[in-house]
Formats: sequence, C-alpha cells, structure tokens
Amino acid sequence: MMKTMRTQVGIVGAGPAGLLLAHLLHLRGIESVVLEARSREYVENRQRAGVLEQGTADLLVETGLGERMLRQGLVHDGVMLRFAGRTHRIDFQRLAGAGVRIYGQHEVVRDLIAARRAYEGPLCFEVDGVRLEGITSANPTIHFRHEGAEVELACELVAGCDGFHGVCRPSIPSDEIRFYEREFPFAWLGILAEAPPSSSELIYAHHERGFALLSMRSPTISRLYLQCAPNEDLAAWSDDRIWSELTTRLATRDGFVLRDGPILQKGVTPMRAFVAEPMRWGRLFLAGDAAHIVPPTGAKGMNLAVADVRWLAEAMGAFFHQRDETLLEQYSDKCIRRVWKVERFSSWMTSMLHRITGQSEFEYRIQLAELDYVTSSEAARKTLAENYVGLPLYEALP
Repeated sequence: MMKTMRTQVGIVGAGPAGLLLAHLLHLRGIESVVLEARSREYVENRQRAGVLEQGTADLLVETGLGERMLRQGLVHDGVMLRFAGRTHRIDFQRLAGAGVRIYGQHEVVRDLIAARRAYEGPLCFEVDGVRLEGITSANPTIHFRHEGAEVELACELVAGCDGFHGVCRPSIPSDEIRFYEREFPFAWLGILAEAPPSSSELIYAHHERGFALLSMRSPTISRLYLQCAPNEDLAAWSDDRIWSELTTRLATRDGFVLRDGPILQKGVTPMRAFVAEPMRWGRLFLAGDAAHIVPPTGAKGMNLAVADVRWLAEAMGAFFHQRDETLLEQYSDKCIRRVWKVERFSSWMTSMLHRITGQSEFEYRIQLAELDYVTSSEAARKTLAENYVGLPLYEALP
C-alpha cells in the first residue's frame, strides 16, 4: 500500500546542510520533511570537522542553536603554522577581526536534531529506495520506503543535501551538469584520543616526512592527523607507531612536548576536491557535499554547506511568501562563486603543507619559501586569516 505525504520542501539528507535548512525554513514558517538513510545514532556520532567560521557560529546563536556551543565550544583567535622546527602564529583577531570556534560537527547535528524534535518537525531516519520524480515540474515527488511502507512525498521544492554518494545529484541528467574534480595523491590518518590538547590552538605542521595536524574537540579530547598513502593499511599503524610519528612531525627546536593517551578512534580520510555545476536543476537544489567537496586542510566543508543553505533558505522564503523565483534562479551562481574561492583556499593550504610523492628538491624548497613568505608578510598573513575565519557571505553577483 502506498502512503502519501505532502509538504512544501522535501529535504534528502540529515547532515548539517539538510537539518540546518529545515531549521531556517521552520523559522520562516515553511514546512519541510527531512529524510535520512542512516540511523539517528549513526548521524549523531559520526566524527567530522570541528572548526566553525565566525559567521557559522553567529548563525547558530542567532537561530537559537548556540547554547551548547557557547558553553562547550573552544574559541580560537589564531592558528599555528609549524615548519623547519619553528612555530609561527597567525593572529586572526588582529588580522581579520574575527575568530573561529572548535565544536564538533556531530555536536552541531545533535543540536539541530534536538531542535527539530522540540517543534515536532518531520524527520525520518533509516529510509531507503529514495527516488525523485517530476523534478522539472511544478509538483515534484520523492518516493521512498520507511518502516515497511512505500511512501510518496509530494512537495513544491526539493533540497538535495545527501552528500557526495547520495541519490540527488545523480538524478540530474548528465548533459545538464558538469563535474570538476581532483584526487590528491595522499590521505589523512586521523585519530581521536583521550588526551588533553598539547596546544591552545590548532597546529598545521609541514615536515619532510609529511604533514601533521594537531586539533582538539574539548579540553580532554584531542583530534590529530598524519599525512599517509590513500590506500594506507590501518592494521600497520599501532598506537605506539602513530604517537611516535606525530611526535616526530610536530617536533620543534625548543622542545615541544606532545601529550598522548588512549586512542578512541582511527581512520583514513581520502583527499578530494569536487564541484558540480550548476547546483540547481528544475525544482531540485543541491547543497553541501552533494554539490562540492573541499580537501579538509582549510576546515571549510561544513562552513561551505552552511553558506549554501543560508542562501537557499532565503530564496525559498521569497518563493513561498512572495511567489518570487528571482533568488531561486540566482542560487547556483551565488553559491558557486563562493565555492570556487573556498576550493582555491583549501587547495592552496593543501599544496603548501603536504609532501607530494615524487616531489623534487626544488619543489620542496619552493614549499618552504611559500611558508616563509606567508608567515613573514603582513599581507600574506592577512589573506590566510580572512579566508580561514570566513569570507563575507553576501556578495553581489559580478
């Protein structure tokens, strides 16, 4: 038996993009239904990025989602670049007049789910068989299975927030969309450790053995990464080997001490850059990882998704309240302009900090010169700072 549902906006994906869009629409009095293939437990516990741009943090507070973030998140007014055994601080507040906040993506998702549950917004976990129909018509539908029933969700607009491997982007005909992508020849071996952070701010380390990153999730939990091969065998990396390699790559001439502890999680993250254009087809609008992937070096993935849905919520508000499609028509162009700026910054950070397989001594020395320039030039430091804390959200189209 087919079950029929109706809403204004069908949202596929309950990650930060989908859930935040649903929340922003709710604040505008617009109904939505959120569909998610995974379980609630999985979504609330998957470890992802943890750096929030100033604008992202401000939005969470403005929309009533910031209570836990303000209480638990760590405010960072700068970041450390480390190379040749020396550490150089980039002062965000002085250079860009803003900072960032360390607060795990899974914590943001928990806050969003709690808010949606509080106002009883429809949120369906563990759905499968999702299929989009009539996307170029005025009445698109989403078909799926949930709790043993076949469901048809009728809506006016569809938001594809279901990630890189989701079903929404492949629903667009191949001759209506273009892909731009780059696979980097390395990956990150990441760990979550029960260890107090060894620095009050993030440390990005360039080392002849490869890149390393010291980050954190709380005053007692550290998040660290090592550059590794894309096909790295985790079984070959004992806890002792991981800590030894991190100690080597993060070492300084003045005796930096890395605090270690039990490793709670470990995994390998591939490095990829990807952009799909346009981000709209008919009544389907892509947002977040469904439309673009950035290498994690610039800490931009979730922040870019937030920028997408801020624009999308505004455009959908104009559509439903004034029946004005102007902002919907501009959505892809406005997003893509920001996407490519963020791709540029993230790729630049990645190329500057990682050792490349087969890299010549000349290329290695160029990397060191780039780092020397970035950390010694006021203009270069300011460029890094303003990109890291977040570019302005609203810019006029050229």
